[in-house]
Amino acid sequence: MNWPYWVIFIPLWVWKSIATLGAIVGAIVWCRYPHYRVEGDSYSHFKAMLISLSLHLILLMFELLACDRLTSGRHLWVLVFIPLIFGSVASVGACVWAVKHDRSFELELFCAVNALQFVFLPLKLDGFVSWSWEVVFVPLWIVLCLCLVAVLYSIIFCGILLRTPEVSPQQKKSAINSAIGNCATVLPILVFQVLLADKLDEDLDWPFIAVAGPLLLTLFVLILLSFNAKGGNKWWFGIRKNFCQFLLGVVPCLQEYGNISYHTESAGQTQPLDTATAQLDEFEKYDKKGKKAALSKKNDHLKPVVPIISIDLPD
Repeated sequence: MNWPYWVIFIPLWVWKSIATLGAIVGAIVWCRYPHYRVEGDSYSHFKAMLISLSLHLILLMFELLACDRLTSGRHLWVLVFIPLIFGSVASVGACVWAVKHDRSFELELFCAVNALQFVFLPLKLDGFVSWSWEVVFVPLWIVLCLCLVAVLYSIIFCGILLRTPEVSPQQKKSAINSAIGNCATVLPILVFQVLLADKLDEDLDWPFIAVAGPLLLTLFVLILLSFNAKGGNKWWFGIRKNFCQFLLGVVPCLQEYGNISYHTESAGQTQPLDTATAQLDEFEKYDKKGKKAALSKKNDHLKPVVPIISIDLPD
């Protein structure tokens, strides 16, 4: 393709535009309706949204500088990576805040653990160091080694839970899913990193589309795992509720075509209509038994009460 880089980066522009628009709408709703602020943990949700917006704006600045550098080549890569390095340092504080307030911090964690890598890359691209790419990627190798240790731990922990009879089936299923998800994300990204280092060092003749294959597989797995992740921030676009609840409320026909029954009382869980119908029938049976018991108690109250007569027997 001979497209300019400004066109190739369109998915990134769309991503940042949606994030910025969602934060602006959420801030407007926050200011116009002050009584919404007392709903649950709205303050922590709103602060998390502002932190995420600031990180997105930092990434947008880096992407604009990188696109301009690739197009014109009029400044150094060190200047391009300055916003990313600053965002990595700020992400450390964001991760600490997210842990204290029980918020998700995947993007912040990614930036924080790769702070040193964002220093090595511009030095190599500008020619200040003559290291091979395998040496340049040392910070990333360290992160991947820690991820492999976590994967090994999840596999061992899953095996222990499977052999423990006291553990519930739900916990066993959760451990299995966690182990499979960790393996399906860490191992392909490790393969991609090895192929990329060999490709940049000219030790491999594969095309970049083949080198990026494991990375695309990891991204696809992450998309699938995101459907099972915990609820996101409720203040994006000011919807103030879980996105699934909001979507089913806006488009009710999705409940019928999806053949699901969505209950907000049960922490946003879904259940099939057949199961719900069976539970409803069982509830009706117990309800009828309860009515009969109440009616019998009522009849007992209507019966005449005979006083107790004490008969004194002679000695």
